[in-house]
Amino acid sequence: MFKIKNGETTILCLIPKILQLFLNMSLVLLGIILSILLVKELIIFIQILVEGGNNDFKIFLANILIFFLYFEFISMIVKYFKEEYHFPIRYFIYIGITAMVRIIIVDHEHPVNSLFYAFIILILIIGYFIINFTPRERPDSAMNNKK
Repeated sequence: MFKIKNGETTILCLIPKILQLFLNMSLVLLGIILSILLVKELIIFIQILVEGGNNDFKIFLANILIFFLYFEFISMIVKYFKEEYHFPIRYFIYIGITAMVRIIIVDHEHPVNSLFYAFIILILIIGYFIINFTPRERPDSAMNNKK
């Protein structure tokens, strides 16, 4: 097919490493930003608890769910580095379920929309159930690692 010179081969091998480094630095920066926002949510919790006069539990519950969304995204970034540059799909499912619960709590004026969101949560839970019962290692991937 194509004959690649030795100098071109090193450049082609260098490009993925540079892109991976850029991706890693971007994820670290995103993790720092999300950590700052997580601390900001903790400060909002403290303000709500200190005021005490605010009985709007919807706002408090929505803030708790936003807190968990930040927490899940930070956990997903940590897991990405621990699992050798791989995002586990179950973390995306956790985030999706948390986001749908937050939408139901905050915007529950239309019952049809709430039913639709609940159906989405059911689909995500079924997907999570399927992921837990399928083997993590695929037979093809074990054969490819031996080569």
